[in-house]
Amino acid sequence: MALTAGTALGEHESPGEATLQVLEGTVRLSGPSGTTEMGPHQWAPIPAERHDLTAVTDAVVLLTVAKAEHH
Repeated sequence: MALTAGTALGEHESPGEATLQVLEGTVRLSGPSGTTEMGPHQWAPIPAERHDLTAVTDAVVLLTVAKAEHH
């Protein structure tokens, strides 16, 4: 996902078990339990709570979500 500086995804629910990895730029991941600013090559688990993501600079991030298989 590519975001331009100042772009925010706005507060939203957690997608489930997930991580966010920054490939380029700097982003800020914020939720009720705190704020994490991350740069290139850093990653963090997505909090299991409502959160938002803001691009501090132009940024490219990789969101990885693990979904349980349903039969």
